[in-house]
Amino acid sequence: MNPPTPLKPSTPPAPTASTTPPSGKKVLFVLTSHGELGDSGEPTGFHLGETVEPWQILREAGHTVDFVSVRGGMPPMIGHDPADATHRDFLAAADGGALIAGAGRPEDVDAKAYDAVYFVGGHGTMWDFRDHPAIGSIARTVYENGGVVSAICHGPAALVDVRLADGSHLVAGHRLTAFSDESEASRGLDTVVPFALQTALEERGAVYSCAPDRQPHVVVSGRLVTGQNPQSGAGLGRSVAALLAD
Repeated sequence: MNPPTPLKPSTPPAPTASTTPPSGKKVLFVLTSHGELGDSGEPTGFHLGETVEPWQILREAGHTVDFVSVRGGMPPMIGHDPADATHRDFLAAADGGALIAGAGRPEDVDAKAYDAVYFVGGHGTMWDFRDHPAIGSIARTVYENGGVVSAICHGPAALVDVRLADGSHLVAGHRLTAFSDESEASRGLDTVVPFALQTALEERGAVYSCAPDRQPHVVVSGRLVTGQNPQSGAGLGRSVAALLAD
């Protein structure tokens, strides 16, 4: 597992925005700020690969991408391949890595301003996405305003406890995917994470599916888009872009 990679620190008080012309729509990327796998001493953070591919696709479609992290400012990062030119370009971009370095907090967001939200994965989400009031409010507001809610890998931890205005769980009755309980156990992390993500989503009424480990799998259920793993980033980005084009 790659250690968290530091970005240039900066902590302005509001979510940072890219400079895409206003003709496109607005998408909010939400990143974990949790940097350790339980008490293991092993690092975690938001997953860069799961960030870069959807960001590229949405930007190319003409949309604005903003970033927030749970604690604001520079979050820990995993999944960084220094040999990958797309990773290097993203981190150097004024509307990419520079924005993440200056990310605001979920509490700073006017969720009504966004047409879509994307909960980026990384194991850290298992500690700071679930039960976070502002994160839950963003998901609920975007969804109930007719927007797209999307999440990848461990990112659906943000959706486990989200209830809509009628009291129902947002994920209830929806087809979705996420990092599987089997994959968690195969990595020896089922006893490290605070809960079993797949099981928790199913307990909320979600209809779960997955592909073999490390194979891409994206599920679109109405305005809910989910990806199983880092390999699903591009497919998720294309699916969100398609919904925003309607």
